[in-house]
Amino acid sequence: MRGAVFLGNRKVEIRNFPDPTPGPGEVVIKMRASGMCGSDLKFYRSPPGEAQKALGLGGDAEPFIAGHEPCGEVVARGPGVSEREAPTGQRVMDHHYAGCGVCPHCRLGWSQLCRAGITVYGVTAHGGHAEYLKVPARTLVPLPEELSFAEGAAVACGTGTAYGALRRMHLAGGSMLAVFGMGPVGISAVLLGAKMGARVIAVETNAERLALARQFGADEVVDSSKVDAEKALKEMTRGEGVDLALDCTGVAAARLAAVRAAKTWGTVCFVGEGGDVTIDVSRDMLRKQLTLIGSWTFSAMGMGECARFVADNRIALERIFTHRWKLEQAPEAYRVFDQQASGKGVIEF
Repeated sequence: MRGAVFLGNRKVEIRNFPDPTPGPGEVVIKMRASGMCGSDLKFYRSPPGEAQKALGLGGDAEPFIAGHEPCGEVVARGPGVSEREAPTGQRVMDHHYAGCGVCPHCRLGWSQLCRAGITVYGVTAHGGHAEYLKVPARTLVPLPEELSFAEGAAVACGTGTAYGALRRMHLAGGSMLAVFGMGPVGISAVLLGAKMGARVIAVETNAERLALARQFGADEVVDSSKVDAEKALKEMTRGEGVDLALDCTGVAAARLAAVRAAKTWGTVCFVGEGGDVTIDVSRDMLRKQLTLIGSWTFSAMGMGECARFVADNRIALERIFTHRWKLEQAPEAYRVFDQQASGKGVIEF
């Protein structure tokens, strides 16, 4: 089979690999769609293995097949996997982490929090940018019939991450929500937040992405390359600040603006990976009774819940894809995505 690997330093290569054979407890998925995620850019841009090490995921001399937003159909089962557990032809997403399988975190579907160590498909093991993907059967999440494979790929990370963060923030109808960064996660947060009844303000530096945010339900947009985001958000809320602020950038300035633009008793959530931020604890948190949380993707059950929410509310998630690629176009796809000036991309099979 063919698979796309990140060589580091903005290089992608299509290589040939043996077709996978499932072992005990494993299945093979025939890939139908594999999404491109903003966190891919860390591995795409950095020297070989450096991004994995920075995230505490180790590093390996041999690059793995990329892609951690896999969606496809079950085509093979290994020993110990029943037809009932993973029916041949079943449409599935994959919760792209595998832990020990028996600790409390794993049993609750939060295998990425496993203290015994985790495998991250597309980062520390072969991922979805290939014709086939081998994973533990317990990582499969059924894809609702109402959703396309591309939509399932979006839910498998970017959109699911936005959904998980909004749930953790306890978003309620009528809340004022500011979303910083209109990459795939931020755009999804705008789309989902608007559907959940929030008044959404999109904050971004790129004009094309701000236009997309308008299309996906943002009530207001703030171009933070031209105005002070904190000041603009305060003016929009009569000096009070927003109820909820979600940072999807990982950029220190955006994180700080999110904290300072939140109202007294407000909630701020960070989902953007990497980087740091310095805040004045007394001014920015204690004396505002601020709740500050971090949200790392979602559980396997949360992924299924997000997919069901999209399906039941007839959200046209296909609209977030501005680029669709074939596997052999992966080098070009990431050159375009690296500019961070468009919506989401997906590799379709």
